[in-house]
Formats: sequence, C-alpha cells, structure tokens
Amino acid sequence: MSGDTFDFDEFMDGYIADLSRALNSLSRESVGLLYTEMLQVMDNGGKVHFIGNGGSAATPSHSAGDWSKELGLPTLAHTDNIAALTAWANDTSYANIFVGQLQTWLAPGDLVVGYSGSGNSSNVLNGIAYATENGARTVGITGNYKSGKGGALAEMAHICIVCDTTSMERIEDIQLIINHIVKEAVKASRGLPSHS
Repeated sequence: MSGDTFDFDEFMDGYIADLSRALNSLSRESVGLLYTEMLQVMDNGGKVHFIGNGGSAATPSHSAGDWSKELGLPTLAHTDNIAALTAWANDTSYANIFVGQLQTWLAPGDLVVGYSGSGNSSNVLNGIAYATENGARTVGITGNYKSGKGGALAEMAHICIVCDTTSMERIEDIQLIINHIVKEAVKASRGLPSHS
C-alpha cells in the first residue's frame, strides 16, 4: 500500500477500536484475582517476580519500579539484571534465564507473574513451572497472538489473564494497563497516597 492511498485516520480508528474491545472484554475476575494475590503477598512479607521477553520485558521493568516505589512491595523484574540474564543464557540456555534467577531469589509464598504475548515462550513457561514446584503462586498475562487462547501459559499458571486480541502491540498495551489497574486498586484500598 503506498503512502498516497494509506488512510492514517482509518488505521488509527481501527487500532483504538480493537484496543477498546479487548480492554472491555478483560475478565474482571482474573484481574481481581491478581489484585488479591498482590494483597496477600504484601500482608505476608513476600516478593513479586516479573518475567517476560521483548515488550513483555519492558512492562515488568516499568511495573517493578511502580510497585516497589508506590506500594512498598518488593518487586523484581528478572529482565533487568543483564549480567545474570546473559550469564544464564550463555552458560546453560536462553530457556533457563528465569529459572536460574528464581533459584536465587524465589521463596515459598512469593508471586511470579509471567508475561508472554503468545503464551508459549519457553523461558517464561519454565519459570512458571519452577515457581509452582517451589511453593509460589503464579499469574500469566498473555494474549491470542498466533497461539489461540493464551497458549500453554494459560494452562500452567494458577491465574491467567488473556488479552483478547491477536495484535502483539495491543497485548503489550493491555499488559501495562492491567499492572496500573491493580497497583492503583491496591493504593485505593489501602489508603496509600496517589502518585505525584
């Protein structure tokens, strides 16, 4: 399609319409369960661990900063320690980058949140499996990208939130919105100050 025939307004309207539809179809129950899990971790002195790839690695980095600073909730984005991540990838395999870090940091009762647009990223699935086997609670945040309804992650995690769109970009948009919703809900329910 040439630039002369491309209708940007129509494209933008389509993007927004799909994003709005996917947001409105989010399971309130599933997002509410993530909120409940966060409260339990806070009350029990546990930690939150984020794992993901690509844009689904950037969202955990953003949210770990928010949740640590604004909620006082110890939150680790295992995507941020590039030395550890690349050491595990180089010395074992890329599929082990999160399991290796979780072996050091995970404690029973912690919460592990895995982000995967397809729901089939092997390193995320391995991390979720390891977390479950070692007494952590697990949440998957995924989409319909290529794999259908959330891929293998939807079957493995204790709780799964599926973003109902085949667009990786919209899945990533919604992942951050979900994180903001639950963070703000925790602040509102616990009387924590608003972000300034």
